[in-house]
Amino acid sequence: MSRGSPAGTRRNATGSGTRPDGIGHESGARARRRPAWLSANNLWFLLGLACLVVFCLAPFYWMVVSSLKPPTAMFNNQLWPGTVSFENFAAVFSAKNNFSRALVNSCIVAGSTTAIAMFVGVFCAYALTRLRFRGRTLVLALVLAGSMFPGVAILTPVYQMFASWGWINTYQAMIIPDISFALPLGIWTLTTFFNQMPWELEQAAQIDGCTPGQAFRKIIIPLAAPGVFTTAILVFIAAWNEYLIASNVSIKADVNPVTVAIAKFTGESQFQQPFGTQMAAGVIATVPLVVVVLLFQRRIVAGLTSGGLKS
Repeated sequence: MSRGSPAGTRRNATGSGTRPDGIGHESGARARRRPAWLSANNLWFLLGLACLVVFCLAPFYWMVVSSLKPPTAMFNNQLWPGTVSFENFAAVFSAKNNFSRALVNSCIVAGSTTAIAMFVGVFCAYALTRLRFRGRTLVLALVLAGSMFPGVAILTPVYQMFASWGWINTYQAMIIPDISFALPLGIWTLTTFFNQMPWELEQAAQIDGCTPGQAFRKIIIPLAAPGVFTTAILVFIAAWNEYLIASNVSIKADVNPVTVAIAKFTGESQFQQPFGTQMAAGVIATVPLVVVVLLFQRRIVAGLTSGGLKS
């Protein structure tokens, strides 16, 4: 059969030859099977994201590696210790460091701060969102301005005031300043979340016979649970990591939180800096936060990405 016949033309179009544009069938199929995320823009985005993750996790990784090194190999700059040692973790819980008590103190201070800030913040955010009154924007601006004062600017007056009240070396001397920083964060986060909620559900509950308090408790609070939970975790982390005010109002070791206790660690001698022990203590202090985030990551993502039901 001649090449110019229709049958030959059909065989050439459907066979294993090349297409008129010069691209083989196999290479064209590979191009069609290539995932969309392998485009040049997505690859650059993934590369940048990987660099960001490495930048954020590198300090924590180095802290873990340093905590596992024996004291004699603390400054050898190995990416992984040649000999894994748990001497630093054992030294953290020695009697002179009193680290177990510091963990309890941090739980009390951070837990109390979170509970009080969220209790007040939920009602404040609900009122600022639900009620329309003159000066509402000004109130939100003042709440935000209250969180802008640096801690070092208010440290001296706060210390003098607490000293005159006899509050030095007490829990309330750490809880109240933490609330002053955590409450604006909670109010602003929850206000943004409440603004996205469908208020028609609350009105429907009141039509069905619920009082405003019952509608708030049975309708608004369950819908706001993801946002409240996310804000509570952010407030707890901020209170757990606070150091500046706690280091000045908690002088006795019995009331030191974790951040202050780590800074006061001492080595075998007076002039020795216990880097390995401090690294191990930092790992132990970070683990509760990591566990909380991993356990409740779905709620955190839900709270950060949505504000209730969409109308």
